[in-house]
Amino acid sequence: MTNPKPSNGGDDAAPQPRFGIMKIYVKDLSFEAPNTPGSFQPNWQPQHQLDLNTRARNLGEDQFEVVLAITVEVKNNNETAFLIEVQQAGIFQLNDFPEADMGNMLGSFCPNILFPYAREAISDIVTRGGFPQLLLAPVNFDALYAHHLQQQAAKPAPVH
Repeated sequence: MTNPKPSNGGDDAAPQPRFGIMKIYVKDLSFEAPNTPGSFQPNWQPQHQLDLNTRARNLGEDQFEVVLAITVEVKNNNETAFLIEVQQAGIFQLNDFPEADMGNMLGSFCPNILFPYAREAISDIVTRGGFPQLLLAPVNFDALYAHHLQQQAAKPAPVH
């Protein structure tokens, strides 16, 4: 006869996921205004082009670096007024998350945390460059991540 496993008061459940922000920082920042002072004309009718990308890498010990890369090009009268590139990064602690949740945490949750910092850096540098304040609209990283997953699922399987 085997001895029954002792009860620990109902604590048999898996460990609860824990999340922590270890550090938020600017990894890279670039600002170019190639057509100044000509860009400072009174008929300011800017057209914006925004590109954003995220990437994550495992640093070990349940720590991950997530980088939100944003490039904004603003043209006025079909000439580049300014180009700004920001890589806003963070180191995040993710303990005991199920593998199925890690993609969402690194591809959506962490970029949502980084975005306000990147938005502030962009607004600040654009103003320092002599241009009107640029406030980026909020981004729905949940929808972007879901779209990314749909694109990955639609890719044909590699042929061996």
